[in-house]
Amino acid sequence: MDKLDFKKADKALYMPGTSPSAVTVPEMTFIMVDGRGDPNAPDGEYSKAVELLYALTYAIKMSKLGGRAPAGYFEYVVPPLEGLWWYDDGGAFRFGAKEHFCWTAMIRQPGFVTPEVFERAVLETAGKKPALNTGGARLSRYEEGLCVQCMHVGPYDAEPATVARMDAFMRAGGLAPDFSETRRHHEIYLGDPRKTDPAKLKTVIRHPVKPAE
Repeated sequence: MDKLDFKKADKALYMPGTSPSAVTVPEMTFIMVDGRGDPNAPDGEYSKAVELLYALTYAIKMSKLGGRAPAGYFEYVVPPLEGLWWYDDGGAFRFGAKEHFCWTAMIRQPGFVTPEVFERAVLETAGKKPALNTGGARLSRYEEGLCVQCMHVGPYDAEPATVARMDAFMRAGGLAPDFSETRRHHEIYLGDPRKTDPAKLKTVIRHPVKPAE
């Protein structure tokens, strides 16, 4: 049986075109870790959060071994890393000093991942990797609703040009940004910056929107 690959099963969410488009994003389950600061800082808070996310995610994925598979378990490809980004001043997202970023790093989980499955993964990870702050992770349901998104191809620092095209698409379509404490600038990372030429990196950029008044 083929493994479920969410990127292929939900192409509208993970493989948009390089021209902006509107999409309604349903509720999904994520493991999330919150933090602050420059994501590029060596051994910084963000890198530790990403390490924790993958440790927990793979603990759940490999729980099938030894007859410990959760109810409803199926084979799947680990979904990509995602991130919600904002500043704590309450305004709309903007590109600025990275050391002032607030963020939620997150990885989508299959539907069979219940709070009990998550807690077992936390206990297992805490035992194997005691240096990780497993208490900083949480399992959450997250629904974005109506958004505008676009595939950005290129380095992360070149994202403002793609966001400008998204803003133009919003205005032309009678939409307006709708940032809030629960609706953030959202990025989905489809490439590994450690292994990929920055010019070829693919990142889904997604912004929450509402009908313009």
